[in-house]
Amino acid sequence: MPDVRLASPQGKWILLTTVLGSSMAMLDSTVVNVALPRIGQDLDASLAALQWTVNAYMVTLAGLILLGGSLGDRYGRRKIFVLGVVWFAAASLLCGLAPTSGILIAARALQGIGGALLTPGSLALIQASFHPDDRSRAVGLWSGFGGIGAAVGPFLGGWLVTGPGWRWVFLLNVPLALLCAPIALRHVPESADQRAHGRFDVLGAALGALSLALLTYALIEARGGSLAVALTGAAGLAAAVAFVHVERHRPDPMLPPDIFGSRQFTAVNLVTLCVYAAFGGFFFLTALQLQVVAGYSPLAAGTALLPTTALMLLFSSRSGALADRTGPRLPLTVGPLLCAAAMLLMLRVGKGADYLTDVLPALLVMGAGMVTLVAPLTATVLASVDTARAGLASGINNAAARAAGLVAVAALPLLAGMGPEAYRSPTAFDAAFDRAMPICAGVLVLGSALAFALVRRPAPGCRRPECRTHGNVTAPPLEADRPG
Repeated sequence: MPDVRLASPQGKWILLTTVLGSSMAMLDSTVVNVALPRIGQDLDASLAALQWTVNAYMVTLAGLILLGGSLGDRYGRRKIFVLGVVWFAAASLLCGLAPTSGILIAARALQGIGGALLTPGSLALIQASFHPDDRSRAVGLWSGFGGIGAAVGPFLGGWLVTGPGWRWVFLLNVPLALLCAPIALRHVPESADQRAHGRFDVLGAALGALSLALLTYALIEARGGSLAVALTGAAGLAAAVAFVHVERHRPDPMLPPDIFGSRQFTAVNLVTLCVYAAFGGFFFLTALQLQVVAGYSPLAAGTALLPTTALMLLFSSRSGALADRTGPRLPLTVGPLLCAAAMLLMLRVGKGADYLTDVLPALLVMGAGMVTLVAPLTATVLASVDTARAGLASGINNAAARAAGLVAVAALPLLAGMGPEAYRSPTAFDAAFDRAMPICAGVLVLGSALAFALVRRPAPGCRRPECRTHGNVTAPPLEADRPG
């Protein structure tokens, strides 16, 4: 049984290294959006290249995050966590030195692999190291500090882009890794799941990531309407079908199809796909709108986004407690509607937009909506499956959210009629943004309708989340299996 106490020096070192590791991956999920206009200018990149700068990271992270958790359980959680930290830092260094957009995109894909190794590992290390009496508090501190990292990400990114330059958005990960990895090796005990057995579902993970990559490429390049795009889209669909076939016939699948036998689990994942698709498109385009159209500096644009994550940090735990009393149906219905209203309010943000009267109201309503829905969503995911599969269910839900976000970043500019050079023209980008926000709002209304029709109150005595404080806008918080 794990026996490290939180108040001990070792406990504090374990908490520090896991917070550092998870913050690296969380920062890169939010901070890069603010840097996109400068990246495009410096590397002479098209809008498609900027989409890939975001999505290359998300493809490998979403496709491999379940496999990353399994590797830690089998070969040692500390070992895989440190490997992820080192891998992430090396890829970040390559991002920071990239001379072309193509190399930057490739390096971002490598970053996503490192993120898939360290993201589930950071929480698993806490679960496996701390004494049961201290575990919940340690998880709470980990999620709270991680939320602070997510909240300051856009501000930090804006400061770096305005000051030393966008490359430091990536280079900053290197000293963090040089601090994190030695602490982990010295102070974090190794652990593994002795029950882990069977072969790894490498084929399933590869097919899942391949299908996401091919479909994303087809959506981003669909403006050209070429035969190659059509063939790529067809190949992506074929890879998705092959993925489902492999998962249904493997003895130890990465994504067991029978978990979707729970109607509640299936329903809440459909809601997740809707809301995080809208969030992914919203935060990608809003960071550009504030700079390209409203004329904000990168620092001002990053600072402008702080209220949303600040509200999540302050009130997510209270929202979860309220949902325990009311049941998840009401918050999962109302939350997306609030976020949809926020996106319609963003139509006020145009050339010379005033922050207090045009931008802030939309972001406050957005934050209120996310506060309302994210904690109940996580709780409903955990409550909809057996306790023994809670970690798997959380991982699937987290991967679904990230996949939805990357598809939105690929598809939304196409649906809104953005040309390859739209971000260089304030007039063209503003017009497309005004078409994109109602699309995002419509997807959220669909998510609200699904929640109202399909989500029900879970049975009493079911598993409750331990990550009650969070501020990540790209995916719901991860939960790990609890060791005995």
